[in-house]
Amino acid sequence: MKNYLNFENEIKNIETELDKLKDPYNKEGLSTVDTKKIDKLQTDLDKKLKDIYSNLDPWQTTLVARHEDRPKSKFFIDNLFENFFPLSGDRLFGEDKSSIAGLANFEGYSVMVIGQEKGDDLNSRIERNFGMMKPEGYRKSIRLMRLADKFNLPVIMFIDTPGAYPGVGAEERGQAEAIAKSIECSLSLGVPTISIIIGEGGSGGAIALASSNKILMFENAIYSVISPEGCASILWRDPKKTLEAATAMKLTSSDLLKLKIIDEIILEPSGGSHRDRELSLLEVKKSLKINLGELTTMSREDIIEHRKNKFLNIGRDKGLSNDLLSSDKLFAGGISNFSDVKNKIVQKKVYIFSLIFVLGLLILSLSL
Repeated sequence: MKNYLNFENEIKNIETELDKLKDPYNKEGLSTVDTKKIDKLQTDLDKKLKDIYSNLDPWQTTLVARHEDRPKSKFFIDNLFENFFPLSGDRLFGEDKSSIAGLANFEGYSVMVIGQEKGDDLNSRIERNFGMMKPEGYRKSIRLMRLADKFNLPVIMFIDTPGAYPGVGAEERGQAEAIAKSIECSLSLGVPTISIIIGEGGSGGAIALASSNKILMFENAIYSVISPEGCASILWRDPKKTLEAATAMKLTSSDLLKLKIIDEIILEPSGGSHRDRELSLLEVKKSLKINLGELTTMSREDIIEHRKNKFLNIGRDKGLSNDLLSSDKLFAGGISNFSDVKNKIVQKKVYIFSLIFVLGLLILSLSL
């Protein structure tokens, strides 16, 4: 049974009619197949899919990114790689089943693969914790990234998570520290790293595995610091303002490419990647092959420098002062803007401490 989103009613009606026409054993008994009508409806369906999916708003894109039939990390790992050998555990607490990781071969390369897995049905989603990794999941990723760095293996990561697991147990085991360490480890690796956002890229749970040389993103995926519902609840106290929140957050692939937060958009079939998994698989394979070939020609020092410059350059072109964040001034000793701010802060501190000191003496004299 197909699952339809709330803006796909017209698509649902056409496909329902198509299915009836293609089935010769309908309620009225055996009937002839009207091929002309089928061709016309198929043309109408293709046109409708193209029209709707080429004009999705950010909230509709979010719904597509969360579609339950969308291909998950396990699908890509099973079909893109050969000789996949799973590795488990963080050697500190236990195994996190919301992540799949291991060694594999891809187009002649030996690689380390890490994927956030949501699951395909209710039971697997509960087992996988709906793709929300716990501290042990991030620590497993750190362990395997270091292993890949030791043996000079490129790291490929598939990102699909609403965010890190928000439970009390995860916080007690150091969720924030584990995410921070994962980001630190990703940035320090001397081997090529490629992250692919295939569905949801939510909050620190996503960026823990997205601090890579190359960040690729599916056309209808999302990548944001918080969910649109959470943003709407905080800013407007109204979780229904999801469209306004999603628009303001710039979470779509086209917006993120303009801001240079991601490096490439992987195109999807009309109607989303869940309508043609095989075509989506071919697009990922093609993109991975090109980017991996480019990065593997670089030295370890160049790879680290490439990654550092990529993240230092985010935000310099838009939204912030180009002069303040220009590369020649960022680390220079004589930054007048920073010096002025620093001097003002120091002056304020001296003033406040002097005032507190005088008040303290006054109170002491009155008490005597």
